[in-house]
Amino acid sequence: MFARLISRLLKLAVVVIAGLYVFWIGSLIALRSIDPVTTGVQIQRRVEAKLAGRPYRKRYKFVPLDQISPDLQHAVIASEDGNFYKHHGIDWGQVQQVAQESRETGKIRRGASTITQQLVKNLFFTTYRDPVRKAFEYTLAPVADWILGKRRILELYLNVIEWGPGVYGASAVADYYYHTTPAKLDREQSARLAACVPQPLRRKPVWMDQFSMDIMQKMRILGW
Repeated sequence: MFARLISRLLKLAVVVIAGLYVFWIGSLIALRSIDPVTTGVQIQRRVEAKLAGRPYRKRYKFVPLDQISPDLQHAVIASEDGNFYKHHGIDWGQVQQVAQESRETGKIRRGASTITQQLVKNLFFTTYRDPVRKAFEYTLAPVADWILGKRRILELYLNVIEWGPGVYGASAVADYYYHTTPAKLDREQSARLAACVPQPLRRKPVWMDQFSMDIMQKMRILGW
């Protein structure tokens, strides 16, 4: 009886997981030409605000990549994923380096998530740390890289990532912090905004002096 129950539960789990992958892959195919109305992280923030009884205002406007400053594109790549154009969704070199550092120090001081992995997380999951979510990220990132291509991945990423309380994407953050359009962001503004990406609810561009200098140095090393 117990063995039969376990067998049925395992079969159900396989069906559910298969269904999720069909949904995710179908969504990625649709996102080749359709701009997302919302994301998993955006829904998470709205629910959190509702449960906490806090007011919530969503700032989100999708714009084409051509309307986003190249400086912002380069700053975010330099900050978050310097090998963006070299890997296929997972930067295995960075994964190995972080694993080595963790073994030596006994602590995980930084992550190795690529822009593609972060996009998958933002679109389909939440910010809560979960090994199961991470496993899904690792399997979906190469699929996203293949289906969407680098340009569309970068366009989606820069439009949907969280950049402040209720602030999502380049258009909203350019207006929120600098009262301008994403196309007019200069090099320093872009570096300061890129420095906020890892902790968008805690960091503000005005505080990012050293971080922004480091990012601009990385941009120069990458030829930007």
